[in-house]
Amino acid sequence: MSLNLRGVCLRYASGDVLREIDIDVAQGEQVAIIGPSGAGKTSLLWLMATGLTPSQGSLAVLGQQPWQLRAGARRRLRSRVGLIHQAPPLPPRQRVVTAVLAGRLGRWPLLASCASLLHPADSDGAASALERLDLADRLFARCDQLSGGQLQRVGIARVLYQAPELVLADEPVSAMDPVLAAHALRVLCDDARARSATLVASLHAVDLALAQFARVIGLRDGRVVFDRASADIGTADLDALYANEQLQPAAVSPPHTSATVYIPRC
Repeated sequence: MSLNLRGVCLRYASGDVLREIDIDVAQGEQVAIIGPSGAGKTSLLWLMATGLTPSQGSLAVLGQQPWQLRAGARRRLRSRVGLIHQAPPLPPRQRVVTAVLAGRLGRWPLLASCASLLHPADSDGAASALERLDLADRLFARCDQLSGGQLQRVGIARVLYQAPELVLADEPVSAMDPVLAAHALRVLCDDARARSATLVASLHAVDLALAQFARVIGLRDGRVVFDRASADIGTADLDALYANEQLQPAAVSPPHTSATVYIPRC
């Protein structure tokens, strides 16, 4: 089991963010998380990535209880997890090749990691990951020379190069046009499938979630509203999930359902 959450709650001073979350994700499974803004999707992913500590309940990641581990063991666990940010935290002056190679810094000795900052240790490996996302020509560009969508693809390439057992993606294609977004998600899903890695992604575009993921979790007000096969999710489920949100019909319905699919308006 890659992820096991039982009765997980997350509380801030301002109130509850997540409430009584029960989720199991098997090794090799691919799961999308959807829901309105403020539903708790990002907080849930950060909990899974051990970036936040549950206020209540139990969390197991890759078969281990992260908050029962010593600091060193927890760092080793985190090196087995790849996190894709909506806005990748890349230094503006950093070269793309260095940003991609950073995916394996957790596995390299300190001296090798420092040396790679001056002379990239595996330019060919970084180029191969970027090529899968049609970005190989930007290998030696600086990050501040890239668009938002290109930066997101660099973040995805870094995780492709890392090849972790568990991939957690927070709105990984939100800055891309629909064609690039669909392509990048396919690359991410195909890579996880080929390696039997687990993939959990939060997505704003409901049509992409239903088309590319066999299982979808709907989150609203910090609670799981539904957790089922994407083929079994209909218009009524989405209407309930996004109730009182501004909605617009999706341009494309997923191939496995004839129901109208909705995407929340930004």
